[in-house]
Amino acid sequence: MARKPQFSEAGASFGGLFTPVLDGAGPEPPPPGHLGHRARMRTRLLTAGPDSLLDHEMLEMLLFQALPRRDTKPIARALLARFGSFANAIAAPARELQQVEGMGEAGTAALKTVHGAALRMMRAEVKDQPVLNNWDRLISYLSAALARESIEQFRLLFLDSKNRLIADEAQARGTVNHTPVYPREVVKRALELQATALILVHNHPSGDPTPSRADIEMTQEVKAAAAVLGIAVHDHLIVGNGRHLSFRREGLL
Repeated sequence: MARKPQFSEAGASFGGLFTPVLDGAGPEPPPPGHLGHRARMRTRLLTAGPDSLLDHEMLEMLLFQALPRRDTKPIARALLARFGSFANAIAAPARELQQVEGMGEAGTAALKTVHGAALRMMRAEVKDQPVLNNWDRLISYLSAALARESIEQFRLLFLDSKNRLIADEAQARGTVNHTPVYPREVVKRALELQATALILVHNHPSGDPTPSRADIEMTQEVKAAAAVLGIAVHDHLIVGNGRHLSFRREGLL
């Protein structure tokens, strides 16, 4: 009597790849082509850890889930050619990711999910801790969140009386070199959250964190409006590409 093949549930759960197992026999070798390539990379990831994978292989692994019927190696290579690194690829704007052939909405969503997860992990290390005592972690989080943005974004960090992070919110998004900021709205939101202190943050897509005259004037306006209600402005951080500037350290606040 012919033996009826059974299918490994573990194999079936990963990108549509399965390994048939015959009664009384071990698993057959992985299928040839890109499906076999997936199986080998999955084994390497689970046995040797994620550091054993190159950037393009990490991208392939992510795209396996979203594009189970595609050979994702050419797509991963195209992503690296366009964005330069794994980190730049997952942080790239969705509209730019979808311009890479083969990505589509599913592939783009897979990469943006990983980017969002990484930021949440970094934010968790900052939240509920005295921010001023965890400055390096704060800078790492803000750099990951803003350094690769292609337009200016103004964020507010709301702190309690112990300088713990209550909320991190995007107040406004602007153009490549300007973001409108309204001090009244900043203070109103601080009161809603019962915050006693603020840290202002925005990015410079040019990569140069040097403040403009408008940046300096806006900071003074927010500081003055907040002071009327007893809310301190601890700092204004400008995030560039691999660099940042602190108004307080530069004597601008």
